[in-house]
Amino acid sequence: MFRKFTLTAVALLALFSGPATAAEVEAEIHDYDFSFEGPFGSYDQMQLQRGLQVYTEICSACHGMELVAFRTLADDGGPGLPEDQMRAYAEFYEIFDQSLFDGEGDFRLATPADKFPSSNVATAPDLSLMAKARAGFHGPYGTGISQFVNGMGGAEYIASLLSGYRDEPECALEAEQPMDGYYNIAFAAGGYPETCIDDHGHYTVPGSWISMAPPLYGDDVEFADGHSTDLEHVAQDVAAFLMWTAEPKLMARKQAGLTGFLFLTVLSVLLYLTNKRLWAPHKHKD
Repeated sequence: MFRKFTLTAVALLALFSGPATAAEVEAEIHDYDFSFEGPFGSYDQMQLQRGLQVYTEICSACHGMELVAFRTLADDGGPGLPEDQMRAYAEFYEIFDQSLFDGEGDFRLATPADKFPSSNVATAPDLSLMAKARAGFHGPYGTGISQFVNGMGGAEYIASLLSGYRDEPECALEAEQPMDGYYNIAFAAGGYPETCIDDHGHYTVPGSWISMAPPLYGDDVEFADGHSTDLEHVAQDVAAFLMWTAEPKLMARKQAGLTGFLFLTVLSVLLYLTNKRLWAPHKHKD
């Protein structure tokens, strides 16, 4: 089910570089049902492993994750790679070490203590915190569900953007000059042709034009667990993985929050009963 949000391009920064407009744009963000949502949700370890594979085989060609250490790939709350696999994965990368050769520096194989390399393309943003940097949900909408229930919706935004590329609408074909970039119904901060704006200043089609070419087409990878590799499932898998890179301690935070809530609830009941016991004998005295 798609939910439409009216956003201003100034309020929503671009996920990837592209010319921005100052008018209001509708973006179609799909409300995906991720396993980690809600107070009792948790990461799907198999989905995180699939997302790691998608990042490694496709996204890492341009985008880095310089805030994520390789050793965290073995954490129980994350992809949960066995120790030997995690170390082998780290050695897949080369890290520039300034301490080698008397300070001149050189490349070496990465170790678990190292972090993912930075982005290989100057205009490609780092993806470490991307799921928290982008919001898919903006306040109450439709049924009244808000960020308080759904969270910011960063994973939904990423998955919607990756699967939101469409053929250019007919109104764009009428423009004197072709639009730069690619049409995406989930991207609200890019360029927009005047031929797609009506006489009242309203945008006639959702989304805008983004400079990044479609990174996923469906069947881009082959998963060892036999999971579906259609476009939407692959987009969800990598979006869930990027949610974990942005919130690796999400499960621990939820557990601590639930424990604190139960403790405060019991404490409130005890304080109420204590108050009644202390003041009951004096309540009806003149």
